Amino acid sequence: MEGSTGAALSASARRVQDALAALGLDCVITEHAASARTSQEAADLLGCTVGQIAKSLVFRGTSTGDPVLVIASGANRVDEAKVGALLGEPIGRAKPEFVREVTGYAIGGIPPVGHARSIRTFVDADLLAFDVVFAAGGTPNALFPIKPADLLRVCGNVKADVKN
Repeated sequence: MEGSTGAALSASARRVQDALAALGLDCVITEHAASARTSQEAADLLGCTVGQIAKSLVFRGTSTGDPVLVIASGANRVDEAKVGALLGEPIGRAKPEFVREVTGYAIGGIPPVGHARSIRTFVDADLLAFDVVFAAGGTPNALFPIKPADLLRVCGNVKADVKN
């Protein structure tokens, strides 16, 4: 599979592209020469607002150890207490090894779909204010546009107020 530049996608980006296609989405991942590891880097690279970046953050329930994915607007900091209340248990930051184990991807390139295992997901309600948002495509250099309604649908239809 190729990205919009015609170049072959990396293995990680290809897995995400395949997951998007399996979900019936025609989003196209583009891999860039520059890194987009942070929301600001991604916004600068794409020429959009930082709020349009859909950043995928993995947390871990402190009681169960279960992963939880929060897809937040790049303009927002996640309020862990709010997410914990939604989840029914306090949460904490997940270690990089745990993130890779449950998602199949390294921090900085975690996509909203195509994970190694099922993860309970909350989508920041603020993302729904945009016509299009941009999410990571499996690597810090891979990004794709997606309509917020499609993002919400393929992530389990759970929108939430997650901002601090």
